[in-house]
Amino acid sequence: MTSEFVRLEVADGVGTIRLDRPKAMNAISIQVQDELRDAAAEAAGRADVRAVVVWGGEKVFAAGNDVKEMSTMSYADMVDRVEALQGAVNAIARIPKPVVAAVNGYALGGGCELALAADVRFAAENAVLGQPEVLLGIIPGAGGTQRLPRLIGPSRAKDLLYTGRFVKAEEALAIGLVDWVIPAADVYTEAVAWAARFATAAPYALRAIKETVDRGLESDLETGLQIERQHFSSIFATEDSRTGMASFIENGPGKATFEGR
Repeated sequence: MTSEFVRLEVADGVGTIRLDRPKAMNAISIQVQDELRDAAAEAAGRADVRAVVVWGGEKVFAAGNDVKEMSTMSYADMVDRVEALQGAVNAIARIPKPVVAAVNGYALGGGCELALAADVRFAAENAVLGQPEVLLGIIPGAGGTQRLPRLIGPSRAKDLLYTGRFVKAEEALAIGLVDWVIPAADVYTEAVAWAARFATAAPYALRAIKETVDRGLESDLETGLQIERQHFSSIFATEDSRTGMASFIENGPGKATFEGR
C-alpha cells in the first residue's frame, strides 16, 4: 500500500503497520485514521500476513490524536467524524489475526487507544501510557472508556480516566495495561519474534480463538459458551484440523505443518 504516514511492511509472515509522522510525534490526524483503516484492511486480507505488529518507531508510538485539528471542529463536525475516528482503531482490533503493539516512548490518548486495540502489548522501559483527554476538557473517543476498563478493571481505569495521569512502564505492567516491559532497543524485534510464532500456525484456529474471546468478553457466560461451541464445531471443517490431529497422533504435539485451509 502507498500512503503518507502509515504503511504496511510484510516479511516472513509478519505484517508491520508502521506509523511514521515523526514531526507530529505520530499524532493521529484524520488522514492517519484513514490510513490506519486502510492498512488494517490490507493486513486482514493478505494471506501472506499471519500476524501483525503495530509500531510507531524507536522514539514514540503515538502521542495522541491531533489536538490542533480537533480544536477546529464543531459539535456537528465531530458527530460526522466520530464513527470514522473509532473505526480506525476498531479496524486494528478486528484484524482476524494475532496483533501485538510495540510501544516505544509515548502512547497517550489516541495512541493509548490504538495500543489497547492490540491483543497484547510490548512496552519499552521508557514507555509512557495514559488517557489524558480530561485535562483538555474532553473524553476518549476511540475506545478508551470501553477497552481500558475491560483490560485493567473499572476502578483502575476510572483512576486513569478521571486524573489523566501518565503511567510509566513498570506501573503499566503491574496493572495489566501492558504485558511485557523490554529494553527500548529490543521492543520491536521482540514483538516481531512473538508475531513470527504464528507464521506457520493454523490461521483459522487463531481467527476462531480471537473472535471467541473478543465476542465472549462482550457477552454473559452462557452466550460466550455458545459462541465457543459454534467456533469449536466449525473448525472441524478445516483441513488444518485434520492435519493437526493426525500429526499429533503420529508424531506428538507441535510438529504439524499447516496449509492454512
